[in-house]
Amino acid sequence: MTDTFAFRTTLRPNPPMSPAALKLVIAIVATLNLAFATWFVMRGAWPVTPFMGADVALLAWALHTSRIAARRREELCITRSNLRLDRIPPRGSPTHVEFNPYWVRVELEEPPHSASRLTLRSHGRVEQIGAFLPPAEKQNVAQALRAALWNARETGSEF
Repeated sequence: MTDTFAFRTTLRPNPPMSPAALKLVIAIVATLNLAFATWFVMRGAWPVTPFMGADVALLAWALHTSRIAARRREELCITRSNLRLDRIPPRGSPTHVEFNPYWVRVELEEPPHSASRLTLRSHGRVEQIGAFLPPAEKQNVAQALRAALWNARETGSEF
């Protein structure tokens, strides 16, 4: 007999901006910096110009890195006999953690704020989930997980 899913969700961070918006921001900053660099060169302050190009390059790198980091995700699947947490990073190998749903506790530090930890605890093991989520979403995920775990425990083989 195969277990059916009592609960399944994917947690993802919000991406910073669309690729088109990122390109637009870089183009605007580059245009402004080019105008200022030209102004500085006209006044004899040409050593400033490499730094004006470097800040555009660093901004592009930071936005690109942020966009890549937003590709990570965490998948939670609860069946009657298993709670599986799959962490899929933007690069590298995914990791998998499994718990018995009967023993798992879902804990959210109160009151919820941006640094609150949402954790799964069982038999001395602690796994933090959704670290990238805003407080309201952490609270929603915690409530949904608690309800799904309660259903998995109470309903036995029927969902």
